[in-house]
Amino acid sequence: MPEAPLDLLLLPTWLVPVEPAGVVLRDHGLGIRDGRIALIAPRAEALRHPVKEMRELPQCLLAPGLINAHGHAAMTLLRGIADDLPLMTWLHEHIWPAEGKWVDEDFVRDGTDLAIAEQIKGGVSCFSDMYFYPQTAAECVHNAGVRAQITVPVLDFPVPGALNAAEALRKGLQLFDDLKQHPRIRIAFGPHAPYTVSDDKLEQIRVLADELDAGIHMHVHETAQEVAEAVSKHGERPLARLARLGLLGPRFQAVHMTQIDDEDLALLVEHNCSIVHCPESNLKLASGFCPVERLWQAGVNVAIGTDGAASNNDLDLLGETRTAALLAKAVAGSATALNAHSALRMATLNGARALGLESQTGSLELGKLADVVAFDLSGLAQQPIYDPVSQLIYASGRDCVKHLWVGGKQLLDEGRLTRMDEGELIARAREWGARIASK
Repeated sequence: MPEAPLDLLLLPTWLVPVEPAGVVLRDHGLGIRDGRIALIAPRAEALRHPVKEMRELPQCLLAPGLINAHGHAAMTLLRGIADDLPLMTWLHEHIWPAEGKWVDEDFVRDGTDLAIAEQIKGGVSCFSDMYFYPQTAAECVHNAGVRAQITVPVLDFPVPGALNAAEALRKGLQLFDDLKQHPRIRIAFGPHAPYTVSDDKLEQIRVLADELDAGIHMHVHETAQEVAEAVSKHGERPLARLARLGLLGPRFQAVHMTQIDDEDLALLVEHNCSIVHCPESNLKLASGFCPVERLWQAGVNVAIGTDGAASNNDLDLLGETRTAALLAKAVAGSATALNAHSALRMATLNGARALGLESQTGSLELGKLADVVAFDLSGLAQQPIYDPVSQLIYASGRDCVKHLWVGGKQLLDEGRLTRMDEGELIARAREWGARIASK
């Protein structure tokens, strides 16, 4: 029986599979069939296969699509609204009041669309979203063709879209049931933080997550103040409390973790938790420094996230990865900490592992979903090229993202969105900006 033709054959100058680690394949082809990677072979061999479409990608580095493991997508509409403030002032006096006044389904729809488009143009094929009206965010993800983990926000007080935690969980369970067969969307639980969710709600989330095999995504140890207040009020560190309540495990995604002592590290290792590092948000809010190299050396899975655009102020995961690599060296006091290849792994396969997607995406391997990004390294600022991964991490910006495919479907072609209208998105964002600024 003749071989079925490939739907698409990509022929880059460099192919970086991420797994195996540290490998750069020169003059290889990647073939896609039925949305999955069906071929990785030297160029001459790849060209012998029947193919429906072939794309030459000279001076391009082909890599797994980037994975933004933490963000608040709709907060793009609050970009720059309360800059240069410490976390609790920023949150209590500016962000929460603004959200209470403005956030509704239309806000979430327009803000999430804007965030998705920005991320696609930055090479992000998959992201985790932690925000209100998760059902609306899921609709945006479905329409845009991108991949996402949508988390159900749970807090002890009323939030946009839910009068209380019970209503949030009820709606979340319905969303989980509605989307459990969706090929690109996963639903997880998103208790906001230890200081905003009570023990009984956390125990309920643990039971539900166990029953549904769902992730738990939570801000933890974001600042020293958070940890100190927890010890003062409850006599234990927040991570220890979460361990006591049974939340820690391979599905637990601890966001930020700038404060880690020996006991914290032991808990993270024992329970095989993932950390989502958000360096630029932590720097901007002066929250602290996640000890990435120490975690990495201990065997803890560390992914990377941008956080929301209101505290970053962009969703540029490639830039975030460069910051993470440089910051890791400074924090560890070692120039060898978090090299370029490891940084790229943190932004791809480690993110997939954190979200429970490592068997499907995060690396370029046969049988995995064809979530693929092409970076153009032909520019003046990237020359000469000795190690293309080093040039990508240390000498390139998101403007070098040329193409993006998710499940074999092209969402970015020559830097242009294929399924979203960039001009319309900008106009809608400007309308929101004018409305919010007027008040």
